[in-house]
Amino acid sequence: MSTFIDLLRIHHDEFERQFGNQLSHDSRRAIYAMLSCKTGHQGCSQWFCKHCNHDDRLPLSCGHRHCPQCQQHTTSDWLDRQQSKLLPVHYFMVTFTLPYELRPLARSQPKALYQSMFSVAASVLKDFSKRKHGGEIGFTTVLHTHSRQRNLHPHLHTIVVSGSYNKMRNQWYKGKSNYLFNAFALAKVWRARMLDAIKYHTDLSLPNTEKLPTKWVVDCRKVGYGLPALQYLSRYLYRGVLPDKDIIDTSNNTVTFRYKDGQTQVTKTRTLPTLKFLWLILQHVLPKGLQRVRDYGFLHGNAKRLRMRIQVILLHLFNWKMPLLTETTQTEAIRICPCCQHEMCCVGITKAIERKINASA
Repeated sequence: MSTFIDLLRIHHDEFERQFGNQLSHDSRRAIYAMLSCKTGHQGCSQWFCKHCNHDDRLPLSCGHRHCPQCQQHTTSDWLDRQQSKLLPVHYFMVTFTLPYELRPLARSQPKALYQSMFSVAASVLKDFSKRKHGGEIGFTTVLHTHSRQRNLHPHLHTIVVSGSYNKMRNQWYKGKSNYLFNAFALAKVWRARMLDAIKYHTDLSLPNTEKLPTKWVVDCRKVGYGLPALQYLSRYLYRGVLPDKDIIDTSNNTVTFRYKDGQTQVTKTRTLPTLKFLWLILQHVLPKGLQRVRDYGFLHGNAKRLRMRIQVILLHLFNWKMPLLTETTQTEAIRICPCCQHEMCCVGITKAIERKINASA
């Protein structure tokens, strides 16, 4: 059982009294899902061992993307799918960050703000590429809403393929191994376009521009070559806001967790009252329907033919072996028999509503 869910279950009533008026509908949905995860309220799965005829019932997980007990295999499934898109070039990580003064918008209108962040960041990278080579680029963007201390800190991690493809000439432009775009120029355009997007969005209101910083932060750095770059990005994807292993103490009605300082890389700790800790984590629940990982350009799911054309070009340029195009499937749940240690098979699922109907009958 998750330490966070245990704390939420114990202090749920008290938490509702103190922070209930600040919870969004999406946060309440997440709380309900986590509290019912693997408790039997979702239903049960029926398992059978063909070796020793042992059968067992297991409560279903909630499957909510913010539940620390679920999504264990999501990152590995994503990495398997991305290997078919692999290119033998350098990759860069570009991080777009919102200033502190715009974080109230993330609390009041998160969906509108985050959608604007995605569209603006994509337009900035595409325009920089067109001015540089005149070709199309490919990149994957991941939304994160927290800092290392788990405070609200919206930012986008974008992994960009170094190089671009010119459709008219059917030609690949090789990028530099140590340089993608000027980070200061990216930050300047990022600031201007985000302020315009907020200004003209019907659901967003721009705060006093005089209080906004004149310089925003965009970080651009090389992160690897080929598969290691994808593995690097996978660490930013579906991990929870705070893994259970980083919660080191829950005594005296407080919670202490560890984190790594971004400047010094030294491991530090932070201690908060339990209710404030719960609120710290739950404020990062994303709106329903908001896709937090998105592919663009020739990495988009609908660009398979274009991507294969690029791979063929690079095959001749670099004498490179193309990745095998295998059918990608989601990781299946596995249960080991407690009696004989053989693999069991799932023979059925009973939903909670079905059990209620059967009970009433």
